[in-house]
Amino acid sequence: MPRPIWSGTISFGLVAVPVRMFGAISEHKLRFRLLHRKDEGPIGYEKVCKLEGKPVSDDEIVKAYEFEKGEVVYVEDEDFEAAQAEGGHAFEITDFVAVEEIDPIYFERSYYLAPQDGGEKVYTLLVRAMEDAGLAAVGTFVMRDREHLGCLRVRDGVITLERMYFADEIRPAEDVRPDRARVSKDELEMAASLIERFQGSFDPKKYSDTYTDRLVDVIRRKQRGEEVHEAPEVEPEEAPDLMEALRASLEARKGTRRRSTTHRASSSRRSSRSGRGPRRTAGR
Repeated sequence: MPRPIWSGTISFGLVAVPVRMFGAISEHKLRFRLLHRKDEGPIGYEKVCKLEGKPVSDDEIVKAYEFEKGEVVYVEDEDFEAAQAEGGHAFEITDFVAVEEIDPIYFERSYYLAPQDGGEKVYTLLVRAMEDAGLAAVGTFVMRDREHLGCLRVRDGVITLERMYFADEIRPAEDVRPDRARVSKDELEMAASLIERFQGSFDPKKYSDTYTDRLVDVIRRKQRGEEVHEAPEVEPEEAPDLMEALRASLEARKGTRRRSTTHRASSSRRSSRSGRGPRRTAGR
């Protein structure tokens, strides 16, 4: 089991559930080092004053907040301490809501919460109660001296914490929403038909990080001494007529569906023939 990144309690009413937090995400991030091409020496960075062009020691550096162009306020360690969020290591549940009511744009990061030693029973009680109610818990918690908004939901029998953005951190969609363009009835019907042909159930295993896979393949080939060539650039095509693009997309999707249906039918016929009637045994 990995090391917990946070320990605390889930608190609602007079009930406290001791938990440990673990990361739920393992991103496909390749970490690269910066080296001097000449001798492979690692590259380091110095803190340099841009006015003097000289390195500056840590005791001469202060954090500052620029509230207007060219006007700053120094913020000392005691200022950060004075602003620390209260509440300690506790997730304070304030509401139970249907998770469907929460717009996914509020979700920032996912974590697993596991019970601390001796807290398995009260943890299981909370899991069962939330599953029976079909609700998620919303509340606040403090981590690394900062207050966060969070949502607790049950996933595969484990309480999952979704760290969330506060409402004023979400930019309004009005800033980027385009003006309504005129769309014909035929265009709308064809678009609806195309959506219907693509409709299906979400299967996360269907999708993969092909860029990372290709990059790892390039690295391994270079490690083996193989030459790697860049893919030729392709000139972007002009945007086709909307109706023509919709028709072509529908036709392409129809062909895919026909091939898939034919393959399934052929497989079904082969299976039925192979299982039809009693088998003869040699010598009888």
